Amino acid sequence: MELDLIWILIGLPAAFGLGWLASRLDLRQLRIDNRQAPRAYFKGLNFLLNEQQDKAIDAFIEAVQNDPDTSELHFALGNLFRRRGEYERAVRVHEHLLSRGDLSTADRQRAQNALAKDYVKAGLLDRAEDALKKLEGTSFEGQARLARLAIYERSREWPQARAVAEQLELSGEVSFSVRKAHYLCEQARELNAQGDAAAAAKLLHVAMTEAPDAPRPRLLLGQLQLNMGQALQACDTLGQLFEQGSVAAPLACSSLVRAAQAAQRVPQTLQLLQSHYAQSPGIDVMDAIVSLEKANQASEQKMLAAEDVSQPPTKEQQRAKSERIRRDHPLTIVIRKAKIDLGRRECDIDDCRVEHDHQLRNAKHGENRPAALMMRIVGVVGHVCS
Repeated sequence: MELDLIWILIGLPAAFGLGWLASRLDLRQLRIDNRQAPRAYFKGLNFLLNEQQDKAIDAFIEAVQNDPDTSELHFALGNLFRRRGEYERAVRVHEHLLSRGDLSTADRQRAQNALAKDYVKAGLLDRAEDALKKLEGTSFEGQARLARLAIYERSREWPQARAVAEQLELSGEVSFSVRKAHYLCEQARELNAQGDAAAAAKLLHVAMTEAPDAPRPRLLLGQLQLNMGQALQACDTLGQLFEQGSVAAPLACSSLVRAAQAAQRVPQTLQLLQSHYAQSPGIDVMDAIVSLEKANQASEQKMLAAEDVSQPPTKEQQRAKSERIRRDHPLTIVIRKAKIDLGRRECDIDDCRVEHDHQLRNAKHGENRPAALMMRIVGVVGHVCS
């Protein structure tokens, strides 16, 4: 009995000492681990600031291994992977975060947003779209919608892009009316390429209602109406660009010229272009004015010719026309020239006769050279006869 009591008295202090020693060892190891984790974290930050991303990644991996429950280290590591183009490793890091059950709601939303960015950078647009849709109703909703809008524009999904733009407008963001008009214009171009011009025209009318100041819907609608044979409507639609003084009005010059000629509205369109050119000169507008002026002159000449054909000429007009024809006839011109030459020859003959008479008078007054005189007379007569 006394032996048991002695062992109890000896064992209790010994057990107490061993327990205290074990606790001290555990605390020491815990302190070492806690010191190593921040040291690796700050080492990684130092490497990151010095733009040594490879060493920073190694330091952050070491920190994550020492403290796997720290979410900030995972976010930093995933962002580093994404910046380096290692999208697969970034996706694994953020998926690991999302798989944790003890993650807070804010960190879970943050990890979901980071995962969507990984998919966008990797070009996995379908997965990125699904990841971004999960952010509806969160603090990242606005960023997610803008990212989805960029995805739809990139993949040319215009109806979805327009729907997202309407959501952004309703949420208090800036106006997306011009963007929505562009989406409708792209849809109209696709429908026109498929041969459905009527549906394309309806969408362009909606686009004009969405953004009245946007020039592209009017430009496309005017060109579409011109191709459909609606020249008068095309002339009105394209003319509105010049009436508004739009910067894009010169782009419609060639189409407006063709529409004005087809609709026979050359004078009105010419006046509109001249007024626009006085306010904002441009080469395209000047070319259009020159083309319409030529067309206007040609139409006036045709009208004058038609009036001449429709109204019979008077006697005075017939007499003047006959006189003009007779005067300008080639045979009349030849006869006139022949008469002029004949008159000149008659003048030369008269001059020769006068000289001959003068020489004869000199001979009668005592000239003793009859042979020489006769020779000169023969020469003069021969010259006249020739």
